[in-house]
Amino acid sequence: MAKDTKDSYLVGLIGSGIGPSLSPALHEREAARQGLRYLYRLIDIDTLGAPPEAVGDLMRYARDLGFDGLNITHPCKQLVIEHLDALAPQAEALGAVNTVVLEDGRAVGHNTDVTGFAASFARGLPDVPLERVVQLGAGGAGAAVAHAMLTLGAERVTVVDALGERAADLAGALNRHFGAGRAAAAAPDQLARLLGAADGVVHATPTGMAAHPGLPFAAELLHPGLWVAEVVYRPLETELLRTARAVGCAVLDGGGMAVFQAADAFRLFTGREPDAARMLADIEELAGDVESSVGRAV
Repeated sequence: MAKDTKDSYLVGLIGSGIGPSLSPALHEREAARQGLRYLYRLIDIDTLGAPPEAVGDLMRYARDLGFDGLNITHPCKQLVIEHLDALAPQAEALGAVNTVVLEDGRAVGHNTDVTGFAASFARGLPDVPLERVVQLGAGGAGAAVAHAMLTLGAERVTVVDALGERAADLAGALNRHFGAGRAAAAAPDQLARLLGAADGVVHATPTGMAAHPGLPFAAELLHPGLWVAEVVYRPLETELLRTARAVGCAVLDGGGMAVFQAADAFRLFTGREPDAARMLADIEELAGDVESSVGRAV
């Protein structure tokens, strides 16, 4: 049966500490508007007491149970690759998978983080300069957004990470894929110099999340000529964005990336076209509800 003629779907998310994820609500709300029966289940390796390496077994169980697809998040995005039958070009270039389509006995890996961030950036910061971009974070999300920035036309992305080897590895991979000189690695102690000359900064570390509050670098390094793009979406208004907006920076929250990567995954799972505008309204409401409930609990 063709995907777009089905009316019932079973999908899930495999990862660590995923209880607060808004992905189930984003997918299920859009499916309901399209008249679909759509169950989105969380498969949390922490709750199961399973190591990240169990992702292959979990995926096989999902296949046996009739799942149509899986989203994959930290720390399994690289580990899942060896258990797949094929990779879409974007996922192969990135070396990370966040979406697996299970169909006709095959498991095909995709990466919608790249397309999701690119779509969000193009929508939210459409005309900003892209000659010199600084990116904080070289993990899974960092690799995706760095690919997205270079795809969008950034002339040079300098990757800063506390783990120097990780930053160097990502910069090397970017240069091999996009051409020599498009990426560089730098240590955190170079941030003041880099941000002083940069057009914009992309933040792709956990700092600013509810469990990791605070700023990823000193507030005085922000200046009005700098645009700031955030990957964190819980909360939508991180301390970095709040501080940057007060300084006069153009800013982009992480909600758009969360929505557009979910929309792309929904399309892959169902063969149906999601309404991203409705999903953007959903995340505003959902994230607001979460922040209100946290406030009431405190």
